[in-house]
Amino acid sequence: MAEKVLVAMSGGVDSSVAALLLREQGYDIIGAHMKLWDYVDVGADIYKDGRCCTIDSITDCRFVCDAIDAPFYVLNMSRHFKEAVIDDFVAEYKAGRTPNPCVRCNSDIKWTEFLRKAQSIGCDYIATGHYAYVEQGDNGRWRLRKGIDPTRDQSYVLWGVTQDALSKTLMPLGGLLKKEVREIARKYNLRTAEKKESREICFVPDDNYGRFLREHEEKQDRRFEPGEIVHEDGTVLGEHDGTAFFTIGQRKGMGIAYPTPLYVQRIDTANNRVIVGDNDALFKRELDADHLNWVAIDPPSEPFTAQVKIRYMHAAAPAEVTCLTDGSVHIIFDEKQRAITPGQSVAFYADDVLLGGGLIR
Repeated sequence: MAEKVLVAMSGGVDSSVAALLLREQGYDIIGAHMKLWDYVDVGADIYKDGRCCTIDSITDCRFVCDAIDAPFYVLNMSRHFKEAVIDDFVAEYKAGRTPNPCVRCNSDIKWTEFLRKAQSIGCDYIATGHYAYVEQGDNGRWRLRKGIDPTRDQSYVLWGVTQDALSKTLMPLGGLLKKEVREIARKYNLRTAEKKESREICFVPDDNYGRFLREHEEKQDRRFEPGEIVHEDGTVLGEHDGTAFFTIGQRKGMGIAYPTPLYVQRIDTANNRVIVGDNDALFKRELDADHLNWVAIDPPSEPFTAQVKIRYMHAAAPAEVTCLTDGSVHIIFDEKQRAITPGQSVAFYADDVLLGGGLIR
């Protein structure tokens, strides 16, 4: 009897091909689309947007499942998503941090609620269209390796997935380039073959997170408080509409005039201030991180060297990682890195193997 797999389908080409390939490999496939948010909650013109949770994306999933002769379901996870991802997204910005909601969605929705649903209907595995590998290492731990397409590798956003969840996960696209995935979709005449991809936040369809935050707070009858934009030397340069609308390294949108370019250095929520300065001041060698999850290795007892990545588009850089007694880590890079940002994820690698990760604090 074929093993049963619940495939997370977004309505894009990647998850479509993942389902197709697993069907070709002999698995019993069930397609499922996670409805993560309600139209009225996200604002903007979602009707022109083709990403997940829209009517168009659900229709695309259904057509693909029909084409590969697989049943298809829509799973309403909007309540869990709001509590775990959207509320956290807003709270983090209000605290002066810059969250990565995809990381939170992966660990708290896809590999918890979705996996729980898969198990409740008798599935052996879940599968996604992520560009990464899942395999078991020589030490017995399940681990993630980078996908072979360097422009699409998504292992960075998966550092929070647990060992138990990885043991029940299939990722068939790790060994493919994006162009090869599209070629497979064309070969089988899948409806999503030419569908454009989006790297924006799924619940911010216009990519305007400031608009989203304002509307979210207005619905709760709350407002952001204006405050001062201050140079590192103490000079007050202007006023902001709320610290939540700023992130470390930001240059544009501050509405201040100065002889040289200025960038956000720190967000002082306690005093409702945004601190700005020169670009050179953004480069630092050290950071601390917590909320750790160790993937390929057990929590190390001794400092170790790794390639460390501090944001999705960041080129991993060599650093020493030291585990502290409170369960956090202290990281010292060989060379200074630009705009180390609280709230963003940090991931540790040995070659193409994801060792673990955490949140920059």
